[in-house]
Amino acid sequence: MTRNDRRRRARWGSLLVGMALLAVAPLALAAAPAARTSAPQLATAKGEQGYELPSAALQAVVDAPRAPTLSLSPRRDIAAMLQTPPLPSIAEVAQPELKLAGLRINPATHAFSRFSFGNKLWLMNVADGKERQITGLPQPLSIATLAWSPDQQYLAFNQVHAATGANELWIVDVAAGTARRLVADLNTVLGDGYSWLPDSRGLLVMQQLKGQGPAPAAGGIPTGPAIQQTEADAGVRSIRTYQDLLKNEADARLFDYYASAQPARIALDGMATPLSTGGVYLDVSVSPDGRHLLAERVLRPYSYLVPADDFPRRIEVLSAADGRLEHTVSTLPLVEGLPTGNDAVPTGVRDIGWRADAPATLVWAEAQDGGDPNREAKVRDAVMMQSAPFETPPVTLAQLGSRYAGIQWGRGDLALLNESWWKSREVKQWRIAPDQPDVAPELLSARSSQDRYSDPGKPGMVRDVNGRSRLQITADGRSIFLYGQGASPEGDRPFVDRLDLTSKQTTRLFHSQAPGYAVPQALLDQEGTSLLLTRESPDAPANFYVQSLADANAAPKALTRFEHPLPQLRGVSKEQIRYKRNDGVDLTATLMLPPGYDAKKDGPLPLLMWAYPGEFKTAAAASQVTDSPYRFNAISYWGPQAFLAKGYAVLVSPSMPIIGEGDKEPNDTYLPQLIANAEAAVDEVVRRGVTDREHIAIGGHSYGAFMTANLLAHTRLFKAGIARSGAYNRTLTPFGFQAEERNYWQAQDVYQKMAPFNYADKIKDPILFIHGVDDNNSGTFPIQSERMFAAVKGLGGTARLVMLPNESHAYRARESIMTMLAESERWLEQTVGPGRPIKKKR
Repeated sequence: MTRNDRRRRARWGSLLVGMALLAVAPLALAAAPAARTSAPQLATAKGEQGYELPSAALQAVVDAPRAPTLSLSPRRDIAAMLQTPPLPSIAEVAQPELKLAGLRINPATHAFSRFSFGNKLWLMNVADGKERQITGLPQPLSIATLAWSPDQQYLAFNQVHAATGANELWIVDVAAGTARRLVADLNTVLGDGYSWLPDSRGLLVMQQLKGQGPAPAAGGIPTGPAIQQTEADAGVRSIRTYQDLLKNEADARLFDYYASAQPARIALDGMATPLSTGGVYLDVSVSPDGRHLLAERVLRPYSYLVPADDFPRRIEVLSAADGRLEHTVSTLPLVEGLPTGNDAVPTGVRDIGWRADAPATLVWAEAQDGGDPNREAKVRDAVMMQSAPFETPPVTLAQLGSRYAGIQWGRGDLALLNESWWKSREVKQWRIAPDQPDVAPELLSARSSQDRYSDPGKPGMVRDVNGRSRLQITADGRSIFLYGQGASPEGDRPFVDRLDLTSKQTTRLFHSQAPGYAVPQALLDQEGTSLLLTRESPDAPANFYVQSLADANAAPKALTRFEHPLPQLRGVSKEQIRYKRNDGVDLTATLMLPPGYDAKKDGPLPLLMWAYPGEFKTAAAASQVTDSPYRFNAISYWGPQAFLAKGYAVLVSPSMPIIGEGDKEPNDTYLPQLIANAEAAVDEVVRRGVTDREHIAIGGHSYGAFMTANLLAHTRLFKAGIARSGAYNRTLTPFGFQAEERNYWQAQDVYQKMAPFNYADKIKDPILFIHGVDDNNSGTFPIQSERMFAAVKGLGGTARLVMLPNESHAYRARESIMTMLAESERWLEQTVGPGRPIKKKR
């Protein structure tokens, strides 16, 4: 996890939760839905103990095998294949875990707390799919991360095993196909803990400090109160509702103990050379020439209000030979809050890193408007550049009218600079010549980030000889490549284009064609004549292929043959349906029906609708079609698809746009728009005859849970709800939530009207609340579900609360997932009726 990943997670929270793409059992259908019961038969908490198992059909969804992941080598002719096993047990998830400074730490391994590891690793030739096994791997294998050496002679991986306390760096000799341990005692609390040196002769690692002694004692007799103080200043500072923060000095000492690491250079023979001194490093990276290190070291004082990424820090350049200080870039203060608005940023050096196409040049951004998007300013960000030996002042590479959003480096006369502005959703891309300051930037594209149809695609990147990611440029130097989702009114159709930088004309090299779905993964040669891609169809999972782009008649060559993870669910019907909201906004959804079901012959089914609202600045963007009807029917235990196995119809991701055009804010009309979206979806599925109005349930996770509670509070469209890990009382998230920029005191009426907690007395239909006891997402504190349940109960409503031990915002243990499905299955059966009985095919 990089520092930017951690900051994004801490600031915005987990807006979407990754799904495991799985599937379930084929059905033949019989009777009409059972009549709706007046209320589910609720058991009391007293006497209920232990985890539960759902029906066998749902258990099969959870335990279905996962396809391995592929990591392509720098020269794109070898792939490392990594298999991940089924879900971990609660015994693994319940291991001791420290919650410090916005981080989850496994104290046994000095690692960022995680529970999904690869347990099988092998190599595959990209030319023909031939597989090669690796000998000497540790057993049991438990891989957290892996990385190719720039010369691809080696593959490094991080072996983490909590039961033994192992946190080790291993390397694979690719030619020999053998593995060996290189070093033990890595520290991966704040990152991967290792990266290759440009010459491939060693790695930069972060090791656990030696001689630390035992960890500071937690708890015990307090030495005094935890004290915070603020003083009046000139402006409002928005402070998000973070979790897992330091609470006192004892926590701070624990954080220092586990997060402190020693940078070192490790040769391939295992010889270690310590670099600089130990400390809490947010990031350490080596320059492309291998001579310098960029280090960001955390300083005191720490904070009880914000996570580690906002602590004070010093940014330095160190010698990669011995770790001595060469240059201090900046010392940044504690950031306890930002100006109001999603475009707010800290002042000073921001997003610093090495320029990929130069030996040792630093590039960073600095806000020119005080980091305040509400302040008038022609120039918002300046992009600065400074080269070794860092004796001359930085030069200005670019001045931007919005926020810096990164650079893709190519060569001295070619780089792509990106900027964005959340308020307007505008994104721009410029061609710049970093070695030619007199050459004016050239605007390549300016568009709304929400206009999927106009997306030209992302530039293709390849690894250079130093292992750096750079633009893939044709041999004549004139063209680059673009990879896009190919969003269109017909659905997504991924593509690869070649862009001529002189004429600005694109040539389409590949375009996914119906009735299949193909996704370009990487062009395998400089000129783009061969493509690695995945192909899938509704009944066939994604597999890897090599496609010749030089010969239009050449058939794709299959590299893998992954089987359907749940063959009993072949034949699920999937349709991308389209309908209109009452104000004319076009909406879409994916309607999935059990195999063999015929609405005219079999009659209506009980239906589970699962959604997640999104904010848009234009109705045109909100109306665009997403996804594709030709993708694999992946049946996930995380979404509603699992209930196809029980004879339910499911409506996946029906559009729930909340639109605020121009100067209007989307949330000012959140409720009427949300209700209109739901009414349109219900009307459409009833019109199609796949269900009726008495047998529809609504559900969602996180912001989808918030939506669920609101729809039950303000409509009688649904006969039950399932709300997982939501936030319901907006006074507990007073400095913004989701995409809302205003704080509670600026938009008090909006916060109050949107909060379903304020309308708990209006919830007349049964609602199931599920929440992880250790939820770490910004704003979705477990108390949100506890208090919402208490309100519904105290006001005479029907509700059930399930608190999953040791679970975060996304549930991880097999026992937790099984219980989640068992609770949901029972809830649906008792509220909208059981699904149709399933007859096995002969």
